[in-house]
Amino acid sequence: MLPLVFSACSKGTETAAKGPQVAQEAAALYTCGMHPHVLHEGPGNCPICGMDLVPIMQTAAVSAVNAPAQSGGERKILYWRAPMDPNYISPAPGKSPMGMDLVPVYEGEEAFGATVRIDPVVVQNMGVRTAPAERRDLFQTIRTIGRIDFDEARVAHIHTKFSGWIEKTFVNTTGQQVKRNEALLEIYSPQLVTAQEEYLDATRSLQRLGQSASAAVRSNLEGMIASARRRLENFDVSQHQIQELIKTGKVTKTITLNTPFPGVVIKKHAVDGMEVRSGMNLYTIADLDRIWVFADIYEYEVPWLETGQKASMTLSYNPGKVYLGEVEYIYPYLEEKTRTIKVRMSFPNPRLELKPGMYANIEIQTSPVRNAIAVPAEAVLFSGQRNLVMVALGGGRFVPRTVTLGIESGDGYYQIIKGLSAGEEVVTSGQFLLDSESKLQESIAKMLGVKTPPADGDEKMDMQMPPADPGSGNGQMEMTPGQTGGQDDAHEGHDHTMQGAALQTAVVPVGTLADGNLTFYACPMESHSYVKLDAEGNCPDCGMVLVQKTVAFNADQKYYTCPTESHAHVVTEAPGACPVCGKALIESSI
Repeated sequence: MLPLVFSACSKGTETAAKGPQVAQEAAALYTCGMHPHVLHEGPGNCPICGMDLVPIMQTAAVSAVNAPAQSGGERKILYWRAPMDPNYISPAPGKSPMGMDLVPVYEGEEAFGATVRIDPVVVQNMGVRTAPAERRDLFQTIRTIGRIDFDEARVAHIHTKFSGWIEKTFVNTTGQQVKRNEALLEIYSPQLVTAQEEYLDATRSLQRLGQSASAAVRSNLEGMIASARRRLENFDVSQHQIQELIKTGKVTKTITLNTPFPGVVIKKHAVDGMEVRSGMNLYTIADLDRIWVFADIYEYEVPWLETGQKASMTLSYNPGKVYLGEVEYIYPYLEEKTRTIKVRMSFPNPRLELKPGMYANIEIQTSPVRNAIAVPAEAVLFSGQRNLVMVALGGGRFVPRTVTLGIESGDGYYQIIKGLSAGEEVVTSGQFLLDSESKLQESIAKMLGVKTPPADGDEKMDMQMPPADPGSGNGQMEMTPGQTGGQDDAHEGHDHTMQGAALQTAVVPVGTLADGNLTFYACPMESHSYVKLDAEGNCPDCGMVLVQKTVAFNADQKYYTCPTESHAHVVTEAPGACPVCGKALIESSI
């Protein structure tokens, strides 16, 4: 492996010498110590690693070095950009890759990081409208279709616990209304007759013996009477019928079955003369004074639902009449085919106008979310990976903001759980025109640090940037909003192609040695200056095309590299941590 020369320019004293005015201008700009290409107006966190941003001096130094002397109240030039490509930025005037003259960006017109700036006249022509994020109560009215059904708690099945034959039916039509304790049928059962006779025999025996019976005999007879009475009760013979048996002293051939509560006969199986076996269903009776209504609710509406909420119902065949009820139960499972949750509501039905099987229009009044931060629904952009809003900073400046959404109200508002404060202005119309006008998607990607996993599993930034223009001849370096040219770019008069005898040198194990000079390939992006390879190709960390470098060879310089074999392209002239995996760099020699 052949050595390579790498230079590092130190300029801490020059930056500090620019005076308090430069420091004051730069104080508004912050960058990440681990990711120098991140540039942001004001304090915050790095969108890539989450570290706190620190104030920087580079941009102020660039302005002070490259801008011509300003006097009076003239504006200062911060940097230069291509008129047709906002992503092409240079610290000095020159030509863009398209051959056009670079245009200056003055102080107050900059759009660092994710902030974009559009001329207020253009904003007005685009019809951009804004609205404040405000605190308000959010409501939702759930509208759905309901199906009326019986109240299961008010349905009874009439059957017997003994076998026999039906002698006569009193309720013999389906749909017939019945009252409580109304006679349904008379049934003859030998089991009932035998039970009645046993009860009467024991009662008569006790009466005949009177006080002359011994205590043991009386106790035995009383036990027989109680046993026979319990048998009649177990056969569902009513107390009234038992008292009638005691009063008359006569065994009745048939027993009458009565209804347990008022209602409507919805099923009838009993007919005259039919043999009945124990457990056979003879009638099904439903009380329709209160009915159930079932409705299907979509998944996104479920967070609004609670038991006890008021519900209203209207029928298409009875227009103008509104029935009031409430939510009784929310079923704890999802219908797989319809992807809905079933809800049960209860409605009074004193006039029997609501009939099971009908369909109805349902409105559920949900409980409001009080004092929530909310924005109009049209202000939210859904990117697929995150939810964004465009925040208007004033003066034609806008910045995309990632927000965490809560529930959506029925009046067109989204609850903002995280990402916005009350009073901030958000764009509600023209977001897509802003996107086209100001390269919004590139700004969002750079702000949020969009990453793609490489083959070896390490996280690397996936930032597509055009290579530097070697033919410009003015030391320009391409940057994007959210990048800074670094400390070397702020140093006036230095040769950024790493050529010249005044450069400090370091030995590294890459490149081709010829005539005392070492040729290698490096990434043009300063934040990836540790990338050095001995062949043409692309940067392993950002994908940019490597550029050829030629430096004077110095065999005495030490170098440091990453112990991970897949990170052999990491080469520095000072110890530290690998910028890719974080492992401690190790010293190597040729």
